Amino acid sequence: MVQPRKQFAQHWLKSEKALDAIVKAADCQEDDRILEIGPGTGILTKRLLPLVNSLVAVEIDRDLCKLLVKQLGERENFLLLQGDFLTLDVESQLAAFPKFQQQNKVVANIPYNITGPIIEKLLGTIAKPNPKPYDSIVLLIQKEVAQRLYANPCSRAFGALSVRVQYLADCELICTVPAGAFYPPPKVDSAVVRLSPKQIEIPANDPKKLETLVKLGFGAKRKMLRNNLQSVIERDLLTELLAKLEINPQVRAEDLSVAQWVSLANEVKVDREKVREN
Repeated sequence: MVQPRKQFAQHWLKSEKALDAIVKAADCQEDDRILEIGPGTGILTKRLLPLVNSLVAVEIDRDLCKLLVKQLGERENFLLLQGDFLTLDVESQLAAFPKFQQQNKVVANIPYNITGPIIEKLLGTIAKPNPKPYDSIVLLIQKEVAQRLYANPCSRAFGALSVRVQYLADCELICTVPAGAFYPPPKVDSAVVRLSPKQIEIPANDPKKLETLVKLGFGAKRKMLRNNLQSVIERDLLTELLAKLEINPQVRAEDLSVAQWVSLANEVKVDREKVREN
């Protein structure tokens, strides 16, 4: 019997209610091509396979790969890749498997400790969005991180991650999942979220500059924005610009909406050498 491993931060979902919520949120259609990250023992995989054209699963644990091959290896619409999703070039791995190429949806229960990097690989960054965005991304993640993804400005949860993700996708809470729904139970609760990559309504003229300003702006959340950005723009100049944009000069980073961040980046003139340094 394969046991969860701490080194891979494995917590296997066992709740039928949570599984139902994930599958419903994925809204699987017959022609969908699914990417699943970390299928574990395959409990979610088995729910998805009858609903879709194909499913590619990426699993890092060799013992779990053996189990999955034994249980699902003969399914014509199932392909398993062994490796670390963060470093694996999935597209090149699928070069010889046309049926499994061009996945349009992601459905996964992902490890808490690498949630940020996984989301970044799926969505891309402000400066380099994923050129082939998915139709939807349904993830089971730590509740606290989920709250940051869909948080509104002026809330404690709203941060740099909120801006980076909401610039690229619409974020929606599907449901919360208690720790007892997993084996072994983690120390915190989880949540199912759906990210829907979108056409950027008001794009930044210089995405790299926006990315840098967001990083610096949230560097010290208790400080006013003009203090956090003084390494790339003088405080007095920023104060004048904030007034021009009808933004309170004493504003903090979490008080600006994504649209306001874009407006600020499009208007502000900064030292480009300093932007590159950051």
